[in-house]
Amino acid sequence: MTSDRPAPRVVHRGRAIVMQIERAELPGGRSIDLEVVRHPGASAIVPFEDDETVLLIRQYRHAAGGTIWEVPAGKLDGDAPEVCAAKELEEEVGRRPGRLEHLTSILTTPGFTDEVIHLFAAFDLSVVPQRLEDDEVIEVVPTPFERALEMVWEGTIRDAKSALALLHAARHLGLLPGAAEI
Repeated sequence: MTSDRPAPRVVHRGRAIVMQIERAELPGGRSIDLEVVRHPGASAIVPFEDDETVLLIRQYRHAAGGTIWEVPAGKLDGDAPEVCAAKELEEEVGRRPGRLEHLTSILTTPGFTDEVIHLFAAFDLSVVPQRLEDDEVIEVVPTPFERALEMVWEGTIRDAKSALALLHAARHLGLLPGAAEI
């Protein structure tokens, strides 16, 4: 079966994204051209140094206008999400997870991109050499987990993937009520 819809028109192809104009048929039958950013996806990790401490990072982000608080994360480069998570944790924080637990997967900004970020918690960490990429300026900050959650609620952690990863980790550990209890 062929479609009468024209093929997407690539407007930009970069290292991490492809931006294209796509003809979309909306519910109700109306057609419209939309700008869509195609992204391969990513993994983000809440690394638990011990039962009470997580390793947050302060990372320079040009698009955000400076340094922000985050959990380690990185783009999928053909790897499975859990492989990407372990690799990014080693590169950005200098820790290898003994155990990774998948928390959930989220859509970042579905109004214009298909990016999905897979959220993980990492436990039983061992120290390995940190291997930052040329464009990464990162400070690793051991933080009491309770304080990291406060940073979400007070708006110090404004990065959505990081906030959701921390909240899902708290729920996973039984520190926040489950959906059935709310």
